[in-house]
Amino acid sequence: MTLFGITIACPWVLLLLALVPVIAFLRGRFGGTAGVTFSSTGSLLRLGMRRRSRAGAFLAALSYLALSSLIVALARPQLGSEITRVQASGVDIMLLLDVSRSMLAEDFSIGASRASRIEVLKKVTEQFIRKRPNDRIGIIAFAGRPYLVSPLTLDHDWLIQNLDRIQIGLVEDGTAIGSAIASGASRLKDKEAKTKLLVLLTDGDNNAGKVMPLTAAEAAKALGIRIYTVGIGTNGEAPFPFTDPFGRTVYRNVPVEFSEKTVQEIAKTANGVAYWANDTRSLEKIFGEIDKLEKSKVEVEKIVNYRDLFPWFLVAGLACLGLEILLSQTLWRRLP
Repeated sequence: MTLFGITIACPWVLLLLALVPVIAFLRGRFGGTAGVTFSSTGSLLRLGMRRRSRAGAFLAALSYLALSSLIVALARPQLGSEITRVQASGVDIMLLLDVSRSMLAEDFSIGASRASRIEVLKKVTEQFIRKRPNDRIGIIAFAGRPYLVSPLTLDHDWLIQNLDRIQIGLVEDGTAIGSAIASGASRLKDKEAKTKLLVLLTDGDNNAGKVMPLTAAEAAKALGIRIYTVGIGTNGEAPFPFTDPFGRTVYRNVPVEFSEKTVQEIAKTANGVAYWANDTRSLEKIFGEIDKLEKSKVEVEKIVNYRDLFPWFLVAGLACLGLEILLSQTLWRRLP
């Protein structure tokens, strides 16, 4: 039983507290045995001062308080401190995010508003990160070459802050898929995690970098790394924002190319699964499927240390009882 954060080892003992008001009622109603009998008490009213007449009530309160404290001490109140240790889930994930210029195409939406591919990708990626609090997750962004956004970390708040800072144009344009896979694999190769994953999110074909995608996928497989690939956007034409001479934003359909075969072969080579997302809902669904496929196992260890508080109540009860005896035999001594 726990009350106000304090655990009671023997809660049934507290039922004795109900006897305290009963004893007080009976004592006040019937009083004690008379030491001297008078035919009338009227002549005695002027013998005691007003403050003296209150002494009995104070002494009674001390005795009731002492009794209550001793009962609480018998119930053994304890103050517990709990330590929870969460062991690593054994799943390491590197997210490979395409930040080439084609990711500015606005063929997605957030709510009722038009949104670019990169905006939706960052939003859905953040949701995925928050659903896996016990996994170590890192991010590599890539265009013409890959760059590290965040190493593997359990500090997901810091990870999401770095995700928010990703922008188009931080490196030269292009789509270096093979180099991104190789970079992600190098971040996972020396880790002792039970499960190591690369999640590749791209909207284009490999056209930059010095490493071929399938070669990088073979290397990742050899390191025990599984790769999930997610193709993003429509294939053919997509609306791109432009600024006209009057400073207004206008949209033009621009040809975009995507090699679905490449991402399928990457996933197949590295024992993963290939997906295709052409709208926000489908992208969210894909992340949900990956989350289910790679569900992490978390080991939680709880240690509870209890500190007995009954000595405090015992001392308080004995102190009240001692004070009651001292006052009743000295300053407020009763006759006879």
